[in-house]
Amino acid sequence: MVSAVSPDRQSGPAALGLRGLTAGYGAEPAIEGIDAAFPAGTMSAIVGPNGAGKSTLIKTIIGALKPVAGQVEVFGQPLARSRDRLAYVPQRASVDWDFPTRVIDVVTMGLWRDLGLFGRVRARHRTRAMECLGLVSMADFADRQIGQLSGGQQQRVFLARALAQGADLYLLDEPFAGVDAATEAAIIAVLHRLRAEGRTLVAVHHDLSTVAAYFDRVLILNRRKVTEGPVAQAFTEAALARAYGGRLHGLSAMVPAAAE
Repeated sequence: MVSAVSPDRQSGPAALGLRGLTAGYGAEPAIEGIDAAFPAGTMSAIVGPNGAGKSTLIKTIIGALKPVAGQVEVFGQPLARSRDRLAYVPQRASVDWDFPTRVIDVVTMGLWRDLGLFGRVRARHRTRAMECLGLVSMADFADRQIGQLSGGQQQRVFLARALAQGADLYLLDEPFAGVDAATEAAIIAVLHRLRAEGRTLVAVHHDLSTVAAYFDRVLILNRRKVTEGPVAQAFTEAALARAYGGRLHGLSAMVPAAAE
């Protein structure tokens, strides 16, 4: 059973602030003029149709894609000054799973700040990596080659790597894509625990039917921002219809009753 989400919270600067963010891969921008604020200690979904620019937005936020215009702030500071407060969990499809590395080595990569220049792994690093694997129920697979795992297990390992960073802000690109129900429940439990500890989580999410159960806030996107805010206010049938162009059926069943 998924626990109820916490109320909307905001004190001090937003954990993540976007100002006029425009980015793309050619002459036509994939996202344009995005303004949004993600309060600290909340869990937010980014939703929109295929091609809406959701993954482009995440890549721009983490600095993997240079914006054409606009800026990203993390806890009121430019990204370059606050990158160590941010952790990223990529889409499974973007990872080379044939690379010959063990699960424990993948998670240890999340300790890069503590490992230092020469990257010498010590006992304390392995202990911390094993703790993070335990949080996602993957400690028994520490010495397994990453490519030998199922899709859901691989996703748990990459979440453990992000946990090892001890970040304040977690960005996740479709963390539930291609995983089974048990893995999804395990991941959402970890994410809700992080939120209860005061961490901020922002996830690209494709399953509209679970937005209200999983998240506090939502940013609805279709190249431009359609709306954002607490789920009870922003996740409405009208907003989804604008974003998806009336291509969805059963919209009223996906939104919380208080939103309409």
